[in-house]
Amino acid sequence: MLDIIKRAEEEGCSDIHVGVNEVPRYRHRGEIVATEWPVTDLDTFLSWMREIMSDDHIRQFQENLDFDGAADLGFVRVRINAFDSLAGPAMVLRLIGADILTLEQLRLPDVFKSISLDYHKGLVLVTGPTGSGKSTTMAAMIDYINRNKSHHIITIEDPVEFVHKSKKSLIKHREVGRHTHQFFNALKAALREDPDLILVGEIRDKETMNIALKAASTGHLVMGTLHTNSAVKTIERVLGMFPPAEQPAFRVALAESLISIIAQGLCKTTDGKRAAFHDILIATDAIKEYIIQSKLEDITQVMLRSEFDGMTTMNKALLELYQEGRITEEIALDQSPTPNEMAQFLRGRM
Repeated sequence: MLDIIKRAEEEGCSDIHVGVNEVPRYRHRGEIVATEWPVTDLDTFLSWMREIMSDDHIRQFQENLDFDGAADLGFVRVRINAFDSLAGPAMVLRLIGADILTLEQLRLPDVFKSISLDYHKGLVLVTGPTGSGKSTTMAAMIDYINRNKSHHIITIEDPVEFVHKSKKSLIKHREVGRHTHQFFNALKAALREDPDLILVGEIRDKETMNIALKAASTGHLVMGTLHTNSAVKTIERVLGMFPPAEQPAFRVALAESLISIIAQGLCKTTDGKRAAFHDILIATDAIKEYIIQSKLEDITQVMLRSEFDGMTTMNKALLELYQEGRITEEIALDQSPTPNEMAQFLRGRM
C-alpha cells in the first residue's frame, strides 16, 4: 500500500481508489486513471488495511461496514474512507500534502489576505462540492493567520486533515471521534478555551450553526465549511436549517456576524493542471440589508459590481481565467453555474 501511496504522491494525484476484484486507480487532475498493479484479492486488501489502519479502526469498519478517518504516514497524510460494496470491501484515500501551500502558491485573490487578517470576530464560510479544494484554501488562510497574528486557533474536524505547527499563533487540533464525541460538544467547549479563531470542519446542522453564530457574535472569528456551490446557495442552505418561524431572527443574526462567503470550484487548465475559481461575497452594509430582507436574488448583482470590495462571481472568475489563456471557452461554459450568462460574458455582452 505504501508503494501505491508514494507513487500517487510523486505524480501529484489527489485520491487513490482500491478495492477487492478491482485494479487500483488514481485520480489525477480530475480523471480516474488505472494503474499497472494487478487486480486486488481479499488477502492483499486486508494486508493494505493493516498497513495504514489501527486494529481499532479495522474493528470499527468490520462492525459498521464504513470507516472514515486519517493516518499520518510521515511523507504524506491520508484521509481514509473504507466501505463495503457488491464487489467486496474498498477504500478511497485522499492525499493531504505534508506541506501546506500558501495563498500566493495557490494564486488566490488578495482579498483572502484581508479576510484572514482584518477581522477579529465574525463568520467566514468556505464552501464547495467534495474535491473542490476548499480544505486546501482554508488551510492556506489558517497558515497566513498563523504566520502573521498572535492567535489561539482551535480546529474541530472529522477527521483532522492539514496539520499546522504553531508559529506566531498557538494551534490546537481536535478530531471528532478521537478527541471529542461531537462537533457540537467541541464547539460549545471551545468558547471556554480562550480562542481567537475556531475552525469548524463542517457546519452540518442547526445546533452547530447556532453555536458558530454565538461564537462569532461574542468576539471570536469562526471559519467553517459547507457543501454548497455558490455564495447565495450557501445563504439559502443555512436558512433552510431553521423552520420558517425562526428564519427572520436568524437572518438578522447571520447578517450581523457574517464576514465573507467563499464558494470554490476547480477546473482544468490548458497546461494540464487545475485552477480555482470563486464566488466571493463580502458582507458589506448592502449585502447585510439584502440578507435581512431576504432579497437573495439581488445579491449576485451586488457581487458583480462590487469589485472594489473584493467581490466576484464564479462567471467573472472563469472569464478572467479564459482571458489569461489558462482555460478554454468550453471549460468556462462547462464549469459555469449559469452557462447562459457565461456565454454572454464570453461574447462581451455583460
